[in-house]
Amino acid sequence: MPRFIQGESRTQATLFPERLEDYIGDDNPVRVIEAFVDELDLEALGFWNDS
Repeated sequence: MPRFIQGESRTQATLFPERLEDYIGDDNPVRVIEAFVDELDLEALGFWNDS
């Protein structure tokens, strides 16, 4: 059983014409959080991917 829930990429289109990215403005603070998390070395912090 995987330790974390796997989801779809935020850039992948769905049945609907819009993507989640379309709802988040370029100046939204969540962009800073995403950039910070993307730079983390999750393996060094004790996270791993079983797949």
